[in-house]
Amino acid sequence: MKNQSAPQITVLDAGGQYCHLIARKIRDLGVYAEVRPSDTPASELRDRIGLIISGGPDSVYENDSARIDPDILSSASAVLGICYGQQLMAYNLGGHVRKGDKGEYGLAVLHRIKPHALFDGLNGDSQVWMNHRDQVESVPPGFEILAGTETCSIAAMAHRERPLLSVQFHPEVVHTTEGLRILSNFVFGVCGCKKDWNPKDRIGPLEEEIRTVAGDRNVFFFVSGGVDSTVAYTLCLRALGADRVYGIYVDTGLMRDGETAYVHRLFEQLGAKAFHVEEAEGEFLAALEGVCDPEKKRHIIGEQFVAVQERVLSTGHFLDGRWILGQGTIYPDTIESGGTARADVIKTHHNRVAGIQKLIETGRIIEPLASFYKDEVREIGAELEIPSEFLHRHPFPGPGLAIRCLCAETEAPVKRLDPGWLLPIRSVGVQGDSRSYRSVLALEKLPDDELATTLVNRMWETINRVVGVVSLRTAIPEMRSTRGTLTPERLARLRHADAIVRRLSEASGFEREVWQFPVVLIPLGIDQAPDSIVLRPIHSVDGMTAQVVRMPDELLRRMSDELLSVDGICGIFYDLTHKPPGTIEWE
Repeated sequence: MKNQSAPQITVLDAGGQYCHLIARKIRDLGVYAEVRPSDTPASELRDRIGLIISGGPDSVYENDSARIDPDILSSASAVLGICYGQQLMAYNLGGHVRKGDKGEYGLAVLHRIKPHALFDGLNGDSQVWMNHRDQVESVPPGFEILAGTETCSIAAMAHRERPLLSVQFHPEVVHTTEGLRILSNFVFGVCGCKKDWNPKDRIGPLEEEIRTVAGDRNVFFFVSGGVDSTVAYTLCLRALGADRVYGIYVDTGLMRDGETAYVHRLFEQLGAKAFHVEEAEGEFLAALEGVCDPEKKRHIIGEQFVAVQERVLSTGHFLDGRWILGQGTIYPDTIESGGTARADVIKTHHNRVAGIQKLIETGRIIEPLASFYKDEVREIGAELEIPSEFLHRHPFPGPGLAIRCLCAETEAPVKRLDPGWLLPIRSVGVQGDSRSYRSVLALEKLPDDELATTLVNRMWETINRVVGVVSLRTAIPEMRSTRGTLTPERLARLRHADAIVRRLSEASGFEREVWQFPVVLIPLGIDQAPDSIVLRPIHSVDGMTAQVVRMPDELLRRMSDELLSVDGICGIFYDLTHKPPGTIEWE
């Protein structure tokens, strides 16, 4: 790719989960964009045509919150604030920001009040994606309100004379239906940028980068069979040759039914000469015994991977200076692990734990996909001519079924909380660019998705997820959380349920209509049936945001009937929560 010393657009990173997504969307428009820290001095940005202040997890009133150099707001550059960026612009220029009466997470309808070049080409109201708690209460002097939503009266504002404008919603995510047009209006209509970037032809530069980083060293991969590690492995295979790339698959005992055989077949087709399957189920389950906390699970799995890796590597020549570790890390992994300067840790990914960080610090790691998103990784895979069967396989988390098998140390009853039931189960969410770990609200019927969003926005201090009942063996008030950890019995129960869901989804064609379909086991039930299943089919493009997908009623009925026949299953629930406020995975 062309290396340009003076990008036309700089995105100032205030710690938002979607910061790099903004830059990538602008590159997709054909304009070179970079990401810099939010407090980059204005003197270093004087050549930029446009600046964008990203969202972030802070409040403008916190002492250590992300800041900007105020001089950028009086420079010649056009400035667009997004989410926290809007609040920061208002705060710096004399407006007032306050904590919202309730959070606004997920879909909202934008009502435009005044015309502006930012909204050229938009017809009427449009769907936008919100993820905030604080909001602008009054605009700074010289500004006017451009648009609002039901719960946010100032959803967009602009200065009457200068090129300073901002929005509370996120135009960079796919679920803001006119988002790309809004960004295009800013880049071309407001800033007057010219196209200077070709987002295609990534393969050559990536292979050259791999050869530069590797030097005369070989690369070993611990592969999963997922899209990311497969594409990263194939890139290294092409760049270095099969004799210099070694693949090891660790069977953790946390995989889906038939996964090991599938991965073995995949790498044979890719032309791998050196490939080994390492059985490590006993080690992983022993390390996870009795552990319930989701972050602790992820840390243990990540560190256990490193321990197994070190054991495997010590049997060969991998620990000498001739080898480095290759990984399929993609950008959302680093973002959700707090991988940028101000990003909040949503969940620690297994490839960002302490052992891996040491390899990074000592220059013994290569991650060719670390700047890309899932959809871009699939595009790269297609250019590499990796079979479509593998590229369009649903993403599967590195920690495997461990983070889809929720655990509980104690028993607790279900409680009535209008308009549903508060389950004694907590899940991880992302609200206002920050991690949340809150309870789940269960509704006795499957309402529309908008009701779920409304409930989370209204009750955001208590819940971050809403599920609907599909079918139960007993009434909800009789259910309780049950003591449950990562035992072989519970994992087998989840593996069986997951296999049922995949089989029926593939046979019906529904599997092709969704981006991912996590099947989650929660410790909720009665003595004879201590667990329940949560279905979570979602649509996404890059994994940073996601929308719930509703399956056909007949398929849901057949799936529910078969799942309830699994030994130990008490109920079937349907996750109705978008991302945000719920993460795609529950842990």
